Amino acid sequence: MNSETKILIIEDEQPISRFLSILIGGHDYSVKTADSAKLGLQIAANWSPHLILLDLGLPDLDGLKLIDQIRAWSNTPIIVISARNQEQDKVATLDAGANDYLTKPFGSEELLARVRVALRFAHQENIATPTRFQMSDISIDLGLQKVMQDGQTIKLTKTEYNILKYLCKNAGKVLTHRQILKEVWGNNYIEHSHYVRIHIAQLRRKLELDPAQPLHIITETGVGYRLINTVACE
Repeated sequence: MNSETKILIIEDEQPISRFLSILIGGHDYSVKTADSAKLGLQIAANWSPHLILLDLGLPDLDGLKLIDQIRAWSNTPIIVISARNQEQDKVATLDAGANDYLTKPFGSEELLARVRVALRFAHQENIATPTRFQMSDISIDLGLQKVMQDGQTIKLTKTEYNILKYLCKNAGKVLTHRQILKEVWGNNYIEHSHYVRIHIAQLRRKLELDPAQPLHIITETGVGYRLINTVACE
């Protein structure tokens, strides 16, 4: 997949842009770079990258506004790489439509892992929306609306199931409290983040081997949740 996979880096700091280009290109991805939002948008439209790495602090346009412009016509995965490390910055970025957020400075292996996850799930979405997932010894069948463990049905409430379904469909991606609330409860509940915390705790008690140290439903502190270590079966 790598040789045909195109990654666009939108970063105005040349040392970082060169580092990212060498790192990404060294793993056989096809890479193009842009040092402004205007140029990045042009390349994104004409080149159709499979993934965009985006810095928020661009000289001609704030990265959040650029995400809005890209999301108006494209679902290309976007990983934000930024020095902004406040929780509200991460939440605003993910709510704007970014798939992931990595704070500078970061490790090369962590970045490459995030890239692989974003590309893998984007690839799965392009083939077909998976309906079956495996979480350790728990199987989740969205088509049959069943959650099983060793042949036994795990009883979930409607709300718990809808949260789990949303997490599965976005496995590997950080979902903010606001995104989960909007999807499961509706627009009138987007300020009630405690609803999500309560139901996530209930889900963990039913699905995690050790709810206090979850292996699958991971908390992104102050931001939301991410489903990991879960395999799409079809």
